[in-house]
Amino acid sequence: MGLKVGDKVPDFTAKDQHGVFFKWSEYLGKPTVIYFYPKDDTPGCTAQACSFRDEYQDFKDLGAEVIGVSGDSEKSHVKFAQKYNLPFILLSDKDKSLRKLFDVPTNLLGLIPGRVTYVIDSKGVVQLVFNSMSAKNHISVAKAKIKEL
Repeated sequence: MGLKVGDKVPDFTAKDQHGVFFKWSEYLGKPTVIYFYPKDDTPGCTAQACSFRDEYQDFKDLGAEVIGVSGDSEKSHVKFAQKYNLPFILLSDKDKSLRKLFDVPTNLLGLIPGRVTYVIDSKGVVQLVFNSMSAKNHISVAKAKIKEL
């Protein structure tokens, strides 16, 4: 179950860090990187978010959007985004509905939410699923795939 390469991402809504409803169908038409991470303001997640921040203009230049998703609240996302100058959307998934929709696994005996990056083409079709608890390679793998699209 869950989304695999070749699957179309179903429409979904979630609140972003500003409490505004994000609607997936409004983002179709451009490649998108959706990355799930365990928790705001933890060492690995901060490194990953800052790496996406540092490469964000490259993604934009390639016509792509970057969206981060964790179970943290909108309030936590605002602090995290402000503290590290994160220019992209952070979605709050407190009820884990997005994790279920994408079938993001948990790690460490189900205690830690997984870290998975999805690259989705402009038609909403998953082109890459990268599952690694190491925060390091997600950005380079995602950017390489976006360049192929």
